[in-house]
Amino acid sequence: MNLRGRNKVSPEFSMSSMTDIVFLLLVFFMLTSPVITPEALDLILPKAKGKTTNKQNLAVSITKELEVYINDERISKNNLELELQKRLRGVEEPTIILRAEESVPIQDAVNVMDIAKRNEYKIVLAVKPQ
Repeated sequence: MNLRGRNKVSPEFSMSSMTDIVFLLLVFFMLTSPVITPEALDLILPKAKGKTTNKQNLAVSITKELEVYINDERISKNNLELELQKRLRGVEEPTIILRAEESVPIQDAVNVMDIAKRNEYKIVLAVKPQ
């Protein structure tokens, strides 16, 4: 007497359909992620010809010894706002490039940003590429 059923189900599982689904999901996320990423950071990027959209009117540099320079001229912190106002008077779109060394306390950089905001100057932060 044979009690086995005729419709025997195979216990093996085919992974090919699972890998197809995973591959399609991977391709989907790889294609959609660049669409989302640019909105995360508001960056001003240079043009391909090497020109930027901003004119560099003045560069304010802060050294690790907390010395402040406008372009190459050393300025005291107390006279910084007056010097910037004097040098940027009459400029159509006044722009300040802020360069600060790594060890400079953030408050010194924020003070320059506050001066730029009070006087409605555009400010661009310069960072060293890695």
